[in-house]
Amino acid sequence: MHELTAGITKANTGLDGISWNILGQTYVPKSLNEQSFSWHATFPPGTFVPPHIHPTQDEFIYMLDGRLDLVLDGKEFVATTGDLVRLPMNQPHGIFNKTDQTVKCFFWVTPTRRLYDLFWAIHSMKEQNPPDVVALSAKHEVMFLPPPPGA
Repeated sequence: MHELTAGITKANTGLDGISWNILGQTYVPKSLNEQSFSWHATFPPGTFVPPHIHPTQDEFIYMLDGRLDLVLDGKEFVATTGDLVRLPMNQPHGIFNKTDQTVKCFFWVTPTRRLYDLFWAIHSMKEQNPPDVVALSAKHEVMFLPPPPGA
């Protein structure tokens, strides 16, 4: 695990030049240590992260530009530029860009646990098909939920 060092991760760059493709979104890691992990995320129109749970992490999303529709513990919410989304561990949540605009936001989790490794693993998949992503995620402490009846 990286040790946190003082410094600046410049705009449009990630740690070690990393940029991941995760379910059609671009994630650029900005900081990493055992206690926390952060990344810049770009959600093109129509992309989403299906409902899931982080049983070992609290997650946060700061909205830089755009609108996300969220399902938090079964309830629908909207987050727009300047909002902070708080996702306590064990809280089911799904994140959706239902607009025709690209969304930019800043995520972080605490503690890091296995999420950094999961993003590398998903990015490295030859094809990010849902059953394989769900199985891989479960091995990295992220539990995707089954789709609602009739979906």
